[in-house]
Amino acid sequence: MRQAELTRDTLETRILVRIDLDGSGQARLATGVPFLDHMLDQVARHGMIDLDVRCEGDTHVDDHHSVEDIGITLGQAFARALGDKKGVRRYGHAYVPLDEALSRVVVDFSGRPGLFYFVPFIRERIGHFDVELVREFFQGFANHAGATLHIDNLRAENAHHQTETLFKAFGRALRMAAETDPRAAGIVPSTKGTL
Repeated sequence: MRQAELTRDTLETRILVRIDLDGSGQARLATGVPFLDHMLDQVARHGMIDLDVRCEGDTHVDDHHSVEDIGITLGQAFARALGDKKGVRRYGHAYVPLDEALSRVVVDFSGRPGLFYFVPFIRERIGHFDVELVREFFQGFANHAGATLHIDNLRAENAHHQTETLFKAFGRALRMAAETDPRAAGIVPSTKGTL
């Protein structure tokens, strides 16, 4: 059962995350940040991950704490659901277009957190959403999933399309990396024998 449920309670946020890595792409989302709900729905659908995320955050201040802490908690949930990582593919990658926009995401569940993020946003906001928070989400995820993430936007003219390609590619890359490989059952995909 590659599932996990985590909570995170701070003075800024109260978060519940449930995931099933072998799901069917179902999402129940109530983050308090509507644009983030839309992006997490892309991760669930394209990653074939069942995802339930609830957050009560200090959005009266701004959306920063909610977005960052959801990334942290989702990363922790992935780490728990992957367990010892025996039999997983470990690496995943995806290129995803949306009209004129094109992004690439590469993930390695290496146990070594790192974010290498090259996204030249063409606008500072999408509606009320501050695009700087996209990096905060991915940084929180990488740090707490123990993943190396390379995220590149290759072209875009529309910031909504730009962001959506990032999250769709992220979902696709996660799906590939977390997928079990029947030829590697019981084997940790590392010459070290551990990740």
